Amino acid sequence: MAGFQYYLLCFLLCLLSTLLLKYVFGKRNKSGTHLILPPIPPALPLIGHLHLLGPHFHISLQSLSAKYGPLFRLHLGASRWIVVSSPAMATEIFKIQDLAFADHAKLGSSAEETPYKKYGLFSTPYGDYFRFVRKVLMTELLSPRQIERSRAVREEELIRFLHSLVECAEKKELVDVGAELMKLTSNALSRLVVSARCSDKGDEAEGIRELVKETFEVGSRMILGDVFGPLGKLVSLLYTKQNRNLHLNFDAFLERMLKDHEDQNRKIQHEDLTDMLLKLHKDDKADVEMTRSHLKALMVDLFIGGFGTTSETILWTIAELINHPNAFNKLRQEIKSVVGSSRLVEESDVTGLPYLQAVVKEGLRLYPPLPVTTRSARQDCKIQGFDIPKASMMSINLYAIMRDPESWLNPNEFWPERFLVSTKLEEEAVGENLNLLTFGAGRRACPGAKLALTILYRTVAAMVQCFDWKVGGDGEAKVNMESEKGSFLHMAHPLICLPVVHFNPFASSI
Repeated sequence: MAGFQYYLLCFLLCLLSTLLLKYVFGKRNKSGTHLILPPIPPALPLIGHLHLLGPHFHISLQSLSAKYGPLFRLHLGASRWIVVSSPAMATEIFKIQDLAFADHAKLGSSAEETPYKKYGLFSTPYGDYFRFVRKVLMTELLSPRQIERSRAVREEELIRFLHSLVECAEKKELVDVGAELMKLTSNALSRLVVSARCSDKGDEAEGIRELVKETFEVGSRMILGDVFGPLGKLVSLLYTKQNRNLHLNFDAFLERMLKDHEDQNRKIQHEDLTDMLLKLHKDDKADVEMTRSHLKALMVDLFIGGFGTTSETILWTIAELINHPNAFNKLRQEIKSVVGSSRLVEESDVTGLPYLQAVVKEGLRLYPPLPVTTRSARQDCKIQGFDIPKASMMSINLYAIMRDPESWLNPNEFWPERFLVSTKLEEEAVGENLNLLTFGAGRRACPGAKLALTILYRTVAAMVQCFDWKVGGDGEAKVNMESEKGSFLHMAHPLICLPVVHFNPFASSI
């Protein structure tokens, strides 16, 4: 009965919202202004185009773009979007008119319920505060110098990861590769931000992953409110208690971390990102006053932006390599030719490993961490002859752009060699380079891209150098590459493998 009442409420809200929007837009249309808007598929009453969306949001948008073009409108209940699905259209938004699209789309009720929404880099509008925080991230917290200074932390976590896999291999134990990669990346990130490992028993950081996971879950539910337009606040009431508890739990954790870092007797081995944020907080000469809420907002951004995305990309890339043994062996041979057979591949080796770089780029092309990103028009503008009214919400389908058949040869095929023999079309498809498009681009590009790539290159290289990966009972099965339903690229089935040691980096010490 509770489920029926919920869906009945949703239906009534959608009906009322649609009638209200018809009234508002009907009055606007009487002004006589003629706009050349992007094409739009036929819609149904009340629900708009919701019936056209399948279980995989990015794939549904890709299919619609094949029929209605690289720029089209979509009505999801009361929520109005303009979908971008080609490199040329993305270039307009990310490069040519970047300033006009420098804001993320505000997801109505979901944005209202995000902890510290006013201060986070992701949600804050483009302006003085955004520029200041981004500058701090790019020149201090996530700068090349800081990434180099934190190399020892990443090294220690990778060694723990490999040691665990070697032990499993010796015991002939199956490994959930995704779970192990999540431990690796979340531990590395937690140590960089708050000097705490997520998997240490009794540690304050044990619950970070759960808090981040719950944030995504609550956020996904709150997006329902956007479908109901002005009445979306009523939908948010269904999750008010859960969201309030999430906020309180996250705030309590962050407050403990800040107080711990303010303790004068705290022993510091490595200055972490929280230490650096507290320096900004105490700096009276900073361009922008950094309150405690500002610090917490940036810490939340770092956790939410880093947890899961890097490990998922590594997982997809390793899965493709397992399914393509020729590419796997080619990469292993390249590593051996540069590194030799007596030491573990290091971060400094990456520049001399072009095929490794191509493999990781191909993994990122096929499986971007965020398949669809958003922008909002800050002013009236035009794209390829179409009018884009101010405040239009833009949905940029990175997944479709990176698989555009007009720009990529055999776009759905895993073929790293494409980045060794890059064509002009492919260079244009990624704007300035692949990294910019994979991690967004322009003023809103991901500030953590450099750190993510550093972890990606080293981890993929080490996993190929040190282990063979056996799938299935006979060890010869293919990896199931099906993705979970939803808006993110997560594997639908855990990658369970038997690791077999090829090169043991601990042979002299075990």
